[in-house]
Amino acid sequence: MLKEFQEFISRGNVMDLAVGVIIGAAFGKIVDSLVNDIIMPIVGAIFGGLDFNNYFFGLSSAVTATSLAEAKKQGAVFAYGSFITVVINFIILAWIIFLMVKAVNNVRRRLEKQKPAEAPAAPPADVALLTEIRDLLAKK
Repeated sequence: MLKEFQEFISRGNVMDLAVGVIIGAAFGKIVDSLVNDIIMPIVGAIFGGLDFNNYFFGLSSAVTATSLAEAKKQGAVFAYGSFITVVINFIILAWIIFLMVKAVNNVRRRLEKQKPAEAPAAPPADVALLTEIRDLLAKK
């Protein structure tokens, strides 16, 4: 069982997946910072200078705080600003991934166009012999 597990882990695609997950998590943090630290303050300034993450309303009368963190301590809240931030985060991440895939596809297409056309493989010896016999009989 340990040997099977070692074979499974040492396969190339499992390692590639692990690297992809790690890089994806780091990339997600970069995009999250881009959204929270650069884009959302601009959006917040456009919509009245408030922090967009703090757009919420309390689901009970006990919630009186003005910040989301404090309001969550007081009770249940409907944090639509946080949701909108996450949706914008997803859209930016999806757009960046789309651009990356598009660039890779363009490179692949260019490389395929640059490949010289391969000459057809020589026919097997028996087929070549039969073709030669056919040609000789056709000349008679």
